[in-house]
Amino acid sequence: MIDRIVKRDGRVVAFDKQKITFAILRAAVAVGGRDQTTAERVTDDVVRMIEAGRAGDFPTVEEVQDAVEKALIERGHARTAKAYIVYRYEHSLKRIGRESLTYSSDNIPYRKLWETLSWAVDHNCHSLGGVRDYVESGRYPDLVAASEEFYEREVASACDMLRERLDDVRVMIIAGPSSSGKTTTTIKVSEAVGPRRLVPINVDNYFFDLESHPTDGSGDYDYETPQALDLDLINDHLTALLAGKSVDVPFYNFQTGRRDGVSSTIALRPGDILLIDSLHGFFDAMTASVPRDAIFKLYIETLAQIKDDSGRFVRWTDVRMLRRMVRDMQFRNHSPQQTLHHWYLVRRAELRYIVSRLKHADAIVNSFMPSELPIMKRRLEPFFRDYLSEAGRTEMTDRVDAIDRARRIGELFAMVPSIDTEDAIGAKSLLREFIGGSAYTY
Repeated sequence: MIDRIVKRDGRVVAFDKQKITFAILRAAVAVGGRDQTTAERVTDDVVRMIEAGRAGDFPTVEEVQDAVEKALIERGHARTAKAYIVYRYEHSLKRIGRESLTYSSDNIPYRKLWETLSWAVDHNCHSLGGVRDYVESGRYPDLVAASEEFYEREVASACDMLRERLDDVRVMIIAGPSSSGKTTTTIKVSEAVGPRRLVPINVDNYFFDLESHPTDGSGDYDYETPQALDLDLINDHLTALLAGKSVDVPFYNFQTGRRDGVSSTIALRPGDILLIDSLHGFFDAMTASVPRDAIFKLYIETLAQIKDDSGRFVRWTDVRMLRRMVRDMQFRNHSPQQTLHHWYLVRRAELRYIVSRLKHADAIVNSFMPSELPIMKRRLEPFFRDYLSEAGRTEMTDRVDAIDRARRIGELFAMVPSIDTEDAIGAKSLLREFIGGSAYTY
């Protein structure tokens, strides 16, 4: 029988079964339930789970709380489970000095995180165990449908905010870190917003020739900074477009790393809004020639609220790195290893130039889809297995960051279910931006 429990600070204290019952009852009350007998039955389930899984050591507080979540869900108390999960998450934020999800004074991104967590619990995809349930029961298409619906609702909400300012907005910026889904979101916003026409300009075509970029110590080009773009030319073109003139947008050849000719000639009609899809769209120097009140800023990020089997949240940056690996293999002539080794530059630039500007967003879209993890495993698991094997043999001491990320992904993929086909992913899905087969032209 359990008689001791390990606190978060490492202290071993007496196990009090009644505290579990009180915690369950408190969560039940939050959603309108008050049945103590039911709470006691769930507590008994929790104790049995812990005892069955013990290997001689005392259970930790986290293990007990994980068992409470599992017991509530298995007994069908989904609403109580949701209240318990959110309560637990909010207390974890308080312990590290963060604001409450529900009562943040800022509510960005805390409110968005709360909405995402609430949705994930409702759809049983707040954990990798829930994703496995979908796949193993043959309901993976249902998970795909729910994920797509969530993303579409995110886009629709952002469009509603834009419509409220249509009389003043001349430029709309969709920004966010690498592989967050800016390109597809840009197209979907263009389709959804009326009556004003949104005219896209792809600033990726304004990269300087790669040979003029600085490199890191290993010879890798650092083109993740906003200074890798010809900001002066971008502002000259913005000024001309808003003045009613036409401009020739350059064409950047990612295969050769050079600007090569003209991709298109564009102009704005009266009432048109210029649409900028850019990693660094919130960087002030990119739109220095445009008044702030004439700009609508939309931020997109993979705000995943999903835990692995150890209770750790899947990292947003890992989700995006996997997307970029798949995309770069197909469209940019880069191997997964090149993307992995380059990612530290991506992450450094994100933290310096992108994430810090989230607070300036007028709207936020969460582009994470729980349904994408099995796809990324299908596409990339062999690479990570081979890479980690090679790293173990050769001791790549100069690639510590890449090896750490690869190990984390290897552990993640061990918990993600496998799928045999991607047929459930529609042609207009955001995921097609990365895996190919999109109905959109990029």
